[in-house]
Amino acid sequence: MNLVRQDAVLVTVQAHRGSVPREAGAWMAVFADHCVGTVGGGRLEWQAMQEARARLQSDVGEPMLRYTLGPALGQCCGGEVHLRFERVGAADVPALAQRFDQQKASWPLVALFGGGHVGRALVAVLRTLPLRLQWIDSRDEIFPPELAAHVACEHSQPVQAAVACLPARAHVLIMSFSHAEDLDVVAACLQRQRSQGDLPYIGLIGSRSKWAAFSHRLLARGFSAQELAQVTCPIGVPGIHGKAPEVIAVAVAAQLLQVMTNTD
Repeated sequence: MNLVRQDAVLVTVQAHRGSVPREAGAWMAVFADHCVGTVGGGRLEWQAMQEARARLQSDVGEPMLRYTLGPALGQCCGGEVHLRFERVGAADVPALAQRFDQQKASWPLVALFGGGHVGRALVAVLRTLPLRLQWIDSRDEIFPPELAAHVACEHSQPVQAAVACLPARAHVLIMSFSHAEDLDVVAACLQRQRSQGDLPYIGLIGSRSKWAAFSHRLLARGFSAQELAQVTCPIGVPGIHGKAPEVIAVAVAAQLLQVMTNTD
């Protein structure tokens, strides 16, 4: 948030009930001539912007306002939203940064193994979502120089060694440049599942024939069919057949969001 040059009113969804456009914690910063972020759009957001700009002029008003999303507001969601209004400026930047860092720390973690074409396309999608991303590859030079603050790059050689250090409840995606590396990462994930059982999703890029070959090799390494059932391969929501990296990335991101929603 750029609050250095002028004051703004920070509008935050503090609480909600029923069907609403955005979840608690969603925010927008309202400046005199523009806004950053969103609390859900529509009439709710328009009224919140008007209220915020009035407070930029007078700095008067209750810190919390309740909005009912019914006919009177021109929105038919039917729920109720409590918005918090805070006037903020340059002096508030450190405290705001700390608050948003704490919020990001609660986001789900995705561990992505592989920095190839699909991996890069997937990072471009995932970095826009409310999650943390740990991007891992055995080739140190593969990562782009500039990434979002919640995307952490890690060089690991051998690449599967990074599995043991992943935080609990990491969602793992495996798409390295090498089938041999893919196999080693899958095996490391299954070994961790055997001892800790704390990876809610293990996704492997590839076809059914690739997974059949991997299954044969993993069974030979001593893993059971029940353990192999913890791996999702192919990955991505079904029904999307394009093979362009960007298409695969959208399908995989959608599947991740489904998994995260179902495991909350």
